[in-house]
Amino acid sequence: MSDLSGYLGSLKGCRILGINPPVRDFAFFDLWAKPMGLLYILGALREQQNHVNLIDCISDSSSADRRYGRKAPKRFEIPKPEAYRGIPRRYWHFGLTREELASRVHSLPRPDLVLVTSSMTYWYKGVFWCIEQLRKILPGVPVVLGGVYPVLCPDHALLSGADEIQTVPMPLPVSMPAMDLYRRLSYGVAITSTGCPRRCSYCASSLLWPSFIQRNLRDLMAEIDLQIDLGAADLAFYDDSLLIGKEDHFYPICEELAARHPGLRLHTPNGLHVREIDHTCASTLYRTGFRTIRLSLEGIDPANRQAGARKTSPGDYSAAVANLLEAGFRPDQVETYVLAGLPGQRAYDVASSIGFVRSMGARAKLAQFSPIPGTPLFNEVVRTHPEVQEEPLLQNNTFYSPYVSGEITPEELQSLKDLARTPG
Repeated sequence: MSDLSGYLGSLKGCRILGINPPVRDFAFFDLWAKPMGLLYILGALREQQNHVNLIDCISDSSSADRRYGRKAPKRFEIPKPEAYRGIPRRYWHFGLTREELASRVHSLPRPDLVLVTSSMTYWYKGVFWCIEQLRKILPGVPVVLGGVYPVLCPDHALLSGADEIQTVPMPLPVSMPAMDLYRRLSYGVAITSTGCPRRCSYCASSLLWPSFIQRNLRDLMAEIDLQIDLGAADLAFYDDSLLIGKEDHFYPICEELAARHPGLRLHTPNGLHVREIDHTCASTLYRTGFRTIRLSLEGIDPANRQAGARKTSPGDYSAAVANLLEAGFRPDQVETYVLAGLPGQRAYDVASSIGFVRSMGARAKLAQFSPIPGTPLFNEVVRTHPEVQEEPLLQNNTFYSPYVSGEITPEELQSLKDLARTPG
């Protein structure tokens, strides 16, 4: 386990293969999902005169969906891990098959080094499978594992079979991400800042990005221009705090986008801070071409209010929704995250929050709580469920609240999902 940024920075004249592994889970949909950390690293390595390639096991197996940049990756059913044995749901492998991965690897020059990225901690089964296959396909080629999973679960990641593990968060390189390795894009992504100035007790943003840093407008627009040139008609913002300091940061971005790429469809899959959405902000979002608005309410019950560091209030939320609707957004475009499954939370708490969102004229989107290692709420969870610390599969948001915590039953959870989906 180590910080490998110095080692990667010293490479020159090498053939390097980056891999985004398959996902193994009950459900998965490729919605605005790109392995940006890996793409930035590959871009930096190429600037150091290395030859880089990419295999994205998700994107390479996906078919386009009619709604914006959504994609449906290929899937096939696999046996459930022992931790999920009693769950009455089917378990899937999403992404390239063994044969497809081998074919893709053999179609490229034999690499000197393979970089495997990772995301959710409970998706480690797909990471392990990928590394196991690489050992057979590329014997003798060293494999480095990085991404979110080894940063949050460094001890568990030692079981991955990788030669080296990057356990320290790596800053975004100043180079361009190697988006052209996709050859053509159906959608692009933008990271205008890293980190978050707030410290919600369920969120790992501060663990992955200890400082809140807003990026240079010129560099950001160069990345966006590249993705538009590659065919992207949609752009999703990955920021955790897109609207913080909006007058000096977000509004100039909107002005540049409107001038350079009129008609580009814009999306905010991460929740926007509702306190920042005044009349001017709502109008700017509408005029610039935002199509998907996701708001961070989480809930109005005490468990949600405490977990969210009281970053919003019912009054803040209702004002934000009113401003967005007045600006021209349809109610179905204003989706609001309602968090379910927090410690101490009950089904009626979640139902009350869903009802509040609907009464304001917006649409609720249920988000199930996942205990993330290193966060205050994770530490609270392991006091009563220590097994969650040992087995990342138990951190799965689909699995934790109905089957581990027991505070919201599977039947209650399904009722809440149905309630959130019902038109107001």
